[in-house]
Amino acid sequence: MAEEKKRRLAVEDDMVVTLSYTLKVENQVVETSDEGDDLQFIQGAGMILPALEEQLYGMQVGDTKQLTLQPSDGYGEVDPQKVRKFSRDEFPAELPLKKGVEIELKDEDNEVHYAHIDAAGKKQVTLNFNHPLAGKQLDFSVRVVALRRATTEELEHGHIHTPAEHE
Repeated sequence: MAEEKKRRLAVEDDMVVTLSYTLKVENQVVETSDEGDDLQFIQGAGMILPALEEQLYGMQVGDTKQLTLQPSDGYGEVDPQKVRKFSRDEFPAELPLKKGVEIELKDEDNEVHYAHIDAAGKKQVTLNFNHPLAGKQLDFSVRVVALRRATTEELEHGHIHTPAEHE
């Protein structure tokens, strides 16, 4: 009589996925998880890019995959309407106004918006409110490190709970 093998867990909705990954853009590493600093998320909860999440279904612990996401499946295309010019006087004098600097701004409703400086002249500053990876192809190398079912509490709260949160 053959013993029935225990079914191995696979990535599906409501699973806590621990993912080791490297993200390259234009053949340059822009982000990577380090040992012990892997990405953890609840599959199906919209915590990561939907197109990336879609590619993980069915993977098991130890599985690896190379994935390429086009801009439309990543951070979108560059939207020229999200590039705006402002008078240099609108910025505090102590703020370093140099190309590439990322800044946080609040609008009249006190909502936070992030931008990076595209150009800074004597009279004008050009801010780009597009995501820094907008318009870029994203090349991921992923490995599923661990899987477990999310707890009822995690699903209700919409995030992963660490052991310290329960002490």
